[in-house]
Amino acid sequence: MNYSNDMIKCIEYIECHIKETLTVERISNYMGYSVYHFCRVFQICNGTTLMEYVRKRKLSLAATELRKGMKIIDVACDYGFETPSGFAKAFRKEYKLSPSRYLARMVGYLETNSNFNIGGYIMNPTFVKKPAFKVAGYGIETNIAGSNYTKDIASFWSNYEGENLECKMYEILNPPKHGEVGLCVPSSDNGNVTYLLGVIVNDFSKVQEDMITVTVPEAEYAVFTTPPVDTTGDPEQNNFAQIIKETWKYIFDEWFKDSEYEYDDSKLDFEYYDERCHFRQDTVMDIYVPIVKVK
Repeated sequence: MNYSNDMIKCIEYIECHIKETLTVERISNYMGYSVYHFCRVFQICNGTTLMEYVRKRKLSLAATELRKGMKIIDVACDYGFETPSGFAKAFRKEYKLSPSRYLARMVGYLETNSNFNIGGYIMNPTFVKKPAFKVAGYGIETNIAGSNYTKDIASFWSNYEGENLECKMYEILNPPKHGEVGLCVPSSDNGNVTYLLGVIVNDFSKVQEDMITVTVPEAEYAVFTTPPVDTTGDPEQNNFAQIIKETWKYIFDEWFKDSEYEYDDSKLDFEYYDERCHFRQDTVMDIYVPIVKVK
């Protein structure tokens, strides 16, 4: 059974009905599963519970509406919160700020940072240590010399016209969690690299001959989440690709020089794409940059 397709169908259903009352029973019935089985499958595939995902989506979209100027009380009502105080409590738990304080920070950011000018509060990274993990998928040979550390996902997929490699990859590898990893593996000193877009797997036992595999070593990372961009009316996701490039540029042009870290070139940086990057009002993805403290 192709659970990946069912997860996509479920997420699309949630998006279409996000302002309505969504329960585990309603969603499970729509998907044709028992409540227990679907909740278990959803958590395994997405790394979070079904209703936690719904809650986060409501709050994420509510934050988008606040940035557009909608009143807090109207946003709370629109997304099914019984009271403004209940909405404020849930919002503070998610964003560590009250809705009004969040809005003040974001308005200041939006007023001073237009045209993909990255920086400020929204670009503060988180720091994590990740153990080594395995990635398998499809890739191309390319050269990034002189590219200012940017990566263009669209250029990779355009090499495979007529074949949906993403679905093929999930069907064959059946990874434990939904989410794609994009990374470049240097193959020479002149900028030649293998660009791989794959999924995290437990082992390489299901890998086919036309696939590429990489073991990403353990590392300390600064994790940057790109500023949200609306891609609902942008089928080519051009704005998303641009904001990713600008985020990479910000990291190396601005963030490193003002931080106590330097890039750990003995490790691999990578991009991580999950359900947050599928044609939404608040499309984002994460950039993992390996770091070491400056001695």
